[in-house]
Amino acid sequence: MSESITYLHGIDCACSELSCRNASGGKNMKRRSLLKGMAAASLSPVLASCSTDSNTTYKRKIENLGIQLYTVRDLMEIDVPNTLSKLAKIGYREMEFAGYFNHSPKEIRLLLDDLGLIAPSVHTNTQSMRESPEKLIEASIDVGHKYIVLAGLRPEERASLDDYYRHVDLITSFAEKCQAAGLQFAYHNHAYEFQDLEGVRPIDLLLTEIDPLLMQLEIDFYWVIKAGVDPIEYLEKYPGRFPLCHVKDMAVDGSMADVGDGRINFSKLFSYDLSGLKHFFVENDYPVDSMTSAEKSYSHLSKLNF
Repeated sequence: MSESITYLHGIDCACSELSCRNASGGKNMKRRSLLKGMAAASLSPVLASCSTDSNTTYKRKIENLGIQLYTVRDLMEIDVPNTLSKLAKIGYREMEFAGYFNHSPKEIRLLLDDLGLIAPSVHTNTQSMRESPEKLIEASIDVGHKYIVLAGLRPEERASLDDYYRHVDLITSFAEKCQAAGLQFAYHNHAYEFQDLEGVRPIDLLLTEIDPLLMQLEIDFYWVIKAGVDPIEYLEKYPGRFPLCHVKDMAVDGSMADVGDGRINFSKLFSYDLSGLKHFFVENDYPVDSMTSAEKSYSHLSKLNF
């Protein structure tokens, strides 16, 4: 991948969200008031105390829990083999990459095989999709990925609906190449796709304009809720299009939290049978201690019934 995708995660992404909200001035204040009401009303089924998640009436559990390696990027940058080994010892079985940390795809595959791990998906960016699609697809096949996921769009790539329509064309072209190689393309959301732009939610534009066979969605529950939208609305509206999800929790103040320390009712979200969920990736963009965060989230989710 020729361009770092760090800007699509973490602080750069969060700053773009903030600048978008701050630019609206007085409207932003009204929006904050509205979101408080939404959190208490329309979002109440998915925002609950942590005790709700352990409801014994639910019977299923996540079989092979995964983690987005951006969560432990500080450790991956120092020692990839040791970091993967520690995650495997915690109990994680599926890894989602966002770059290979100066290792070749074949080296990554050997490390995964030695630890009994798999990597169903990898994050990428529009530059790689546009400039080196064949290289990206070849690397994905070497590692054993089944999904190539567009991590998000830069602020300048999503300023208007016309920008999104241009990306419909790019995504369709790249997704067709993925399909021909036996891979599936997916899109990872943030909050901005769920915020009205010229009277339209961009996420609806993407999901309606692109063939469902070509584009699936990796739903990031935190960001959907951060936008003031109930994820179940979309699980119902587009059934079967969500094979992947990011599992990050939301603290009372709206910041990210380790899973189990926040108030998102994951049992409620995971139990929606028509969603198509198959792969669950823990993520925390700002962990105090990344491996401790990974361990805490695993401990909570491994006991979760849904």
